[in-house]
Amino acid sequence: MSDTKPPPAAAAEEKAQDFVLLKVELETVDVLSSITRSLIVPRKATLGWIHAVIQVAMGWTNSHLHQFRVDGDSISDPDFELQGFEDDPPVRDETVVTLGEVLDARPTSLTYEYDFGDSWNHFLYAEALPQGSAPVAKRAVCVAGARACPPEDCGGIGGYEELLAALSNRRHPEHRSMKEWLGRPFDPAAFSIEDTNRFLDKLRWPKVSSAALAKVLMARDGMQGG
Repeated sequence: MSDTKPPPAAAAEEKAQDFVLLKVELETVDVLSSITRSLIVPRKATLGWIHAVIQVAMGWTNSHLHQFRVDGDSISDPDFELQGFEDDPPVRDETVVTLGEVLDARPTSLTYEYDFGDSWNHFLYAEALPQGSAPVAKRAVCVAGARACPPEDCGGIGGYEELLAALSNRRHPEHRSMKEWLGRPFDPAAFSIEDTNRFLDKLRWPKVSSAALAKVLMARDGMQGG
């Protein structure tokens, strides 16, 4: 029997099935100012690795706890010990649960929560790759996005709205104090696909430690040690 290779189109189609287009939308009050990222990621990536991807792509600093919620169940870093009460459903280990495993279960809702104090909820939507897309093996690629990530510890949705109101009005009574608190220029409309991909490319595959992620985030934010 001859060894017949599949035609290039079939091979490309098979490869594309190993990836998904993951759309990340941060929960905000103003839908006209949505903060979003669209990422091509491998289906076999663990949710722990997806966590690192979201941190880099969104602009967070991995300074707080996080969890994925799939139809009410929690998937997180086991070191967080989020299991609160005996009757609570078990918290699954994000370092072994893959994105493909979650998606194959066809969840009705998939969210990522970061910082349980400010409670930044990210809605996650997965789609098949658009026709003609060229997935990149073993790493995440940002293909679209809008607006900057809110500053850490700004008080969640309400606090961020107050911060933007103060920054945009020099006569606001908290304009000067908010600028001093930030300590840097801040443009809520700013986003760069090129910069995002430059640092996504630095994430190790298939696992990235907290220390390695910290180095990538510090390099992204222009701090020493990256």
